[in-house]
Amino acid sequence: MENQFTLPTETVELPSKGLLYPEDNPLSSGNIEIKYMSAKEEDILTNQSYIKDGTVLDKLLKSLIVTKINYNTLLTGDKNAIMIAARILGYGKDYEFEYDGESQIIDLTTLKDKEIDEDLFKTSENNFNFTLPHSNIPITFRFLTHGDERKIDAEIKGLKKINKKSSPELSTRMKYLITSVSGDSEPKTIRNFVDNGLLARDARAFRKHYGKITPDVDLNFDFVDAEGEDREASLPIGVSFFWPDSDL
Repeated sequence: MENQFTLPTETVELPSKGLLYPEDNPLSSGNIEIKYMSAKEEDILTNQSYIKDGTVLDKLLKSLIVTKINYNTLLTGDKNAIMIAARILGYGKDYEFEYDGESQIIDLTTLKDKEIDEDLFKTSENNFNFTLPHSNIPITFRFLTHGDERKIDAEIKGLKKINKKSSPELSTRMKYLITSVSGDSEPKTIRNFVDNGLLARDARAFRKHYGKITPDVDLNFDFVDAEGEDREASLPIGVSFFWPDSDL
């Protein structure tokens, strides 16, 4: 007997507008189709194995995406847009959470994509130039994909097993972001530069530039802290983001 039940779908516009994907990648259209959540996806959200190993949100998104894509090629900013859209379709636009000891409610439909300079992406190549302002060293870099994030997480976990007191997150990420140093694209050169030649103030300037031009959803929200001061923070996203009534 044929399946008589077909869930409705919606088209999500990607922050990158598809400009950073090759033409043969369906994501180059700038859109992706996702379906509404069902009981099947709620089973994924409560799967303790997925929660424990940190894969639950990716398992969820893979189940919701209708467009045939290689999930590993999905840019991090585009993945965030899909995540927000999936939450709205599944549980509505209002996201209530606690931050800084106070209850916050954010209308997720008010979140906007960051403005991007499309002229930077005319070649459809995920590779960009930047000169470190203090050392005057030219580098190239790329925007990270889901596949890159998996490799970074695996490397960080491995490093922490060797030294539990280490905090290698920033330097490890730099080694994946940077694609060449002074024209040298050898991974060994890049890693050596990050560990031994990258000034802290140059690293900070690069991170600021990267954050400014990266296609993404603006996940920042304004709140008033305990002392009555206006502050800005990044929207917390975890399993409970998709299941607000759960105790997960």
